[in-house]
Amino acid sequence: DWSSDVCSSDLAKAAEAGPDPAMQREFSAKMQVCNQCHGTNGVPKGATIPIIWGQQETYLIKQLKDFHGKQRNIEVMTWMSESLTPEELEPAAAYFAKQKWPAKSASAASMPAPKGVAVCEACHQRNFVGTVSVNSLPAPRLAGQSYDYLVQEMRRFAEGERTNNADMMKIMEGMSPADREAMARYIDRKSTRLNSSH
Repeated sequence: DWSSDVCSSDLAKAAEAGPDPAMQREFSAKMQVCNQCHGTNGVPKGATIPIIWGQQETYLIKQLKDFHGKQRNIEVMTWMSESLTPEELEPAAAYFAKQKWPAKSASAASMPAPKGVAVCEACHQRNFVGTVSVNSLPAPRLAGQSYDYLVQEMRRFAEGERTNNADMMKIMEGMSPADREAMARYIDRKSTRLNSSH
């Protein structure tokens, strides 16, 4: 129940903003379900599960909407997105975007930039920290994501398993498996002490 000392204007703003994890127990519980895989401290429970704490909000919104609308199909994520109401999708993305990207020590050994890195950096930026929008599509942060996750998603784009970004499909299709692996290894070994400012 809402506290009696919350003014009506605050209630109106809260209604417009959607669910607030601190105020709505059910929504907060749903966010905790997400953490069962993505980690209660932002560190995923498996190497092929992406970091979402501190990720670009616009990117998270798009992915949730794509899972909800079947433009992406990973069984557990489709189920999770469908457990959220349409009104909860954007607040859920905002909730995770506002968390702090988990700190991770940089790999000891760096490596030379692989072939095609400039193409990736054009959208994901030089340090692979991502950007809010490139040609109306968000480019997510990649720095700090695991090699296993990166190479998995590159393969999915290349093989047409993941189809919710036509540019990524085209770029990854044009790269050999060895080049994709080299790119994933390079990004994985980039300095990941780029903590989110959130």
